[in-house]
Amino acid sequence: MSNDVSDEPSESESFKQRAVEWFRPHRTIPITPWRAKTRWTLSPASLAVLVASLFVFGIGESLLVQSNLGNSPWVVLAQGVSNRTGINLGWATFGISCIVLLLWIPLNEKLGIGTLLNIAVIAFALQVGVEIIPEQDQIAAGLSYSVLGIVLVGVASAFYISCGLGPGPRDGWMTGLHHRTGIRVGRVRLAIESLVLLSGFLLGGRVGLGTALFAFFIGQSIAISFGILARVTHR
Repeated sequence: MSNDVSDEPSESESFKQRAVEWFRPHRTIPITPWRAKTRWTLSPASLAVLVASLFVFGIGESLLVQSNLGNSPWVVLAQGVSNRTGINLGWATFGISCIVLLLWIPLNEKLGIGTLLNIAVIAFALQVGVEIIPEQDQIAAGLSYSVLGIVLVGVASAFYISCGLGPGPRDGWMTGLHHRTGIRVGRVRLAIESLVLLSGFLLGGRVGLGTALFAFFIGQSIAISFGILARVTHR
């Protein structure tokens, strides 16, 4: 007697499997076609991807600010420093980025043109976003801002790190620890964001639901974005 039941997965199950595989986090940084030969060698493609992704990163940060549900941990820290010193948020962000560069020294992480542009472009985009994106006073709208901000920061981080022109101060700290310890990128980022969040909170920075979401999910957002880039640009 023949068996008419097929052992092959249905079309819907096959789609789910492909979707899961597509969004599977990547363990390390992928090699992309726009990757520069050195951290100080610019090509039109690498420069375009770098500047665009840094700008998107800043806009993602500004969405969290304007969500009114709590800033990202680094902006919480910058806001705390701003409140204590009287300097504006942009300059506080700039100063913190410069200080974080000192943490690269024991990790032997090398800076590049991307590191310098990171400090300038993100601060500029953050200010632009805060000025043009309306602040939300409803939880649902604010939550959508927070989620979109986390996605944008994760995608932008994956793109500009993959340029090979030197990570930004914060991501250089993350990748340096990743290479030195072998711990997954997502877990390293989670530890860093948690430490920064606590420091910013103690200084009086704004903390809320959006802050917690960012701290817990930004690592996965970057790792998933790395995975998508790796599969799209696989050679």
